[in-house]
Amino acid sequence: MPHMKNIQAAMAEAGLEALLLTDPVCCRYATGFSFTDGAVLVRREDAFLITDARYTEAAEKEARDVTVLEYSGKRSPYVLVTELCQGLSAIGAEEERMSVAEWRGWAEKLGSLQEASGILKGLRQSKDSFERESLIAAQRIAERALNHVLGMLRPGLTEKEVAAELTYRMLLYGGEEMSFDPIVVTGAKTSLPHGVPGDRVIRAGDFVTMDFGTKKNGYCSDMTRTVAIGSATDEMRRVYETVLEAQLAGIAAARAGVRGCDIDGAARAVIAAAGYGDFFGHGFGHSLGLEIHEPPNANPRNKRPMPAGAVISAEPGIYLPGRFGVRIEDVLILGENGCENITKAPKELLIL
Repeated sequence: MPHMKNIQAAMAEAGLEALLLTDPVCCRYATGFSFTDGAVLVRREDAFLITDARYTEAAEKEARDVTVLEYSGKRSPYVLVTELCQGLSAIGAEEERMSVAEWRGWAEKLGSLQEASGILKGLRQSKDSFERESLIAAQRIAERALNHVLGMLRPGLTEKEVAAELTYRMLLYGGEEMSFDPIVVTGAKTSLPHGVPGDRVIRAGDFVTMDFGTKKNGYCSDMTRTVAIGSATDEMRRVYETVLEAQLAGIAAARAGVRGCDIDGAARAVIAAAGYGDFFGHGFGHSLGLEIHEPPNANPRNKRPMPAGAVISAEPGIYLPGRFGVRIEDVLILGENGCENITKAPKELLIL
């Protein structure tokens, strides 16, 4: 942080004289300030954060590298942006972040727009030191919450109760909000990769899968642990060890310059060799930052080399429908010579 100079350099390289940002996440990336109504207009030599009276005082204190302008009444964001773009012809906007109606509305006011989603999408793929530190801080909060919950897991608790405790503990320990709604599933529901916590009760002999995360400085953590309650069958142990071996294989392959599909493939080969290839249906990992799912991804479809500084999850799984499933998830920072695993929670099979 801040990112404005990098955005302006990328704009110039793309031949743009101005870049209009309206998505709250992208506005926060550009300015360091979180707000939900307004826009950011970046020109080659300056930038403006346009919002209403609810945010102006805070924006003037917290936003970086921008002039804060307040809209109200007849001086709408359309009016202010149009004034700031007088004499400019090459104006970009993020077509992937706007509805069709929004794009048409802005294009009508400004004369024309150029598609420019690739600018911030590209910049956000490599995290700087502030972003990495924020991701690590969010991860430590999530791990502290996990440690507490592991001490209370027992038969008779419901999935909802465990999810609520994780949420409470992450907020208590300094999280700003959840990265996503926690996934807590037990028994046969662990075969659902994105199962929703319900009233199902934990029973002895169950697996319990917990997938959760919180935010720090707006940046997300994400982790998954699967634990057994009371006992685990030979097959449960075999599936768990296969998933762990696959995750370690993917982590060993993960570094900048390696294609996302090849990182995924290293893990997928382990699961296939164990006879469970048909039961691993999602990718090895996704990038995360200000959003829980960002590009680039380590999945079979990504044929591009991963950039240095990318932060990705490492989360293979095996899901046996109607029986049980296992997922283990860490988060990695990719470098030229390998990766740093920022998840420190143990991941050997726990039987509680």
